Amino acid sequence: MDQTTLAAAQEIDFSLLALFLRATLMVKIVMTGLMLMSFWSWAIIIQKHILLRAARRQAAVFDRAFWSGEPLDELFEKIGSQPEGPSEKIFSSGMLEWRRSHRQDGGLIAGAQARIDRAMDVAISRESETLNKGLSFLATTGSTAPFIGLFGTIWGIKHAFEQIAISQNTNLAVVAPGIAEALLATGIGLIAAIPAVVFYNKLNADSEQILGGYEAFADEFATILSRQLDA
Repeated sequence: MDQTTLAAAQEIDFSLLALFLRATLMVKIVMTGLMLMSFWSWAIIIQKHILLRAARRQAAVFDRAFWSGEPLDELFEKIGSQPEGPSEKIFSSGMLEWRRSHRQDGGLIAGAQARIDRAMDVAISRESETLNKGLSFLATTGSTAPFIGLFGTIWGIKHAFEQIAISQNTNLAVVAPGIAEALLATGIGLIAAIPAVVFYNKLNADSEQILGGYEAFADEFATILSRQLDA
């Protein structure tokens, strides 16, 4: 490599900001979109981490209260008509349907057990929607971001070759900037995709574990009420 070409290459700014600013409009749009996807993914990850942690804490507190031996009617009165946590909402939905299933003479309306089960299933379904909300975006980001970045790279390389053809010069000072700008799009795509995939798997597993706990509680609670129905 001659000294003139080496000096010209050394004068090129290869900082991330410089590469972004030198990129073509299409590549800038791709990189900006990927950065927004990455930002939104991290916002979902943080929000879901806080939500799942609060759900675990609330479930632990409610389980202690539920299995403390306190009468269920008294526990229901303490929670009130506006339960706060997911476990309390599932419990309240079952207790509310239990009370509605009693006639004025104290007898039970037929099909009470099935209605109680359905009421708690609906409550669990609502909590499932809350816990899983936003995870589809993480899955989409993890699966599409690398390909979006690759599209930006292909477009950038195409533009780099066009510049080479126009200048009719293939030295490093002409080739390197265009290639570097193009590869930056793929790098940003991977930066967006890798955390999205990792945390999607982690958050989805945690969500399924918590929902499994809700379903187990609903089954245990239904069993308790079933004994009272049979009595």
